[in-house]
Amino acid sequence: MERSNEDSISLNKYISDTGICSRREANKLIEEGRVTINDQPAKLGNRVFEGDVVKINGKPLQEKPRTIYLAFNKPRGIVCSTDLREPKNIISYINHPERLFPVGRLDKPSQGLIFLTNDGDIVNKILRAGNNHEKEYVVTVKQRITPLFIKRMSEGIPILGTVTKKCKVTPVNENTFSIILTQGLNRQIRRMCEYLGYDVVTLNRVRIMNVTLGKLPIGKWRELSPREINQINAMIAHSSKTEEASQDRNKKARRK
Repeated sequence: MERSNEDSISLNKYISDTGICSRREANKLIEEGRVTINDQPAKLGNRVFEGDVVKINGKPLQEKPRTIYLAFNKPRGIVCSTDLREPKNIISYINHPERLFPVGRLDKPSQGLIFLTNDGDIVNKILRAGNNHEKEYVVTVKQRITPLFIKRMSEGIPILGTVTKKCKVTPVNENTFSIILTQGLNRQIRRMCEYLGYDVVTLNRVRIMNVTLGKLPIGKWRELSPREINQINAMIAHSSKTEEASQDRNKKARRK
């Protein structure tokens, strides 16, 4: 009897759901020939059905551990990388017993709030382009802030071959301002300031979506509350959580 894709799950998602790695890392494991399904070499695009046995390096995948969502106040100098060859990688710094990975990134010289989790679905949904999730930063610069600086920052700055989206920028004192972004270009705030002749002294992310840094000390983490997790899930309910969903939409678009 022929099996239907509706009764299966994509291999990279199946691996990611165990919490051992992200979907992108799972694809890499598959490409390297380290994954088997029922002792047969796996390929990108394979699907897993009930009763299938998936192994990595000859070892069966274990059941999915408890889902964990952390809010971490990253210190300056820590790198948002899962590469353990990086001496100041975020995973070794936190030293959590479960295999976690960061949601997005925060530049090495910056500090503040970042999420870590073993839930690959929520990572994909939050990071997916077009979700427009707010991130708030408090930034201190060397030069004195002027009304023109605030106006130009909020209306958009040409960087990296594009113009940044309009955003809310509020002065805090002579040298400090807060900024709320809904996009995440590489070193965006630093590049925006640099374009206007301002030098960033400190950059601190204080909020992601509905979660605030609050009084969480630098270098410490806490688990997100059930209420925070429920609010996040509600905010991303209409986001495409999988690469698979995007591919399905693209196929439908090509058929039209």
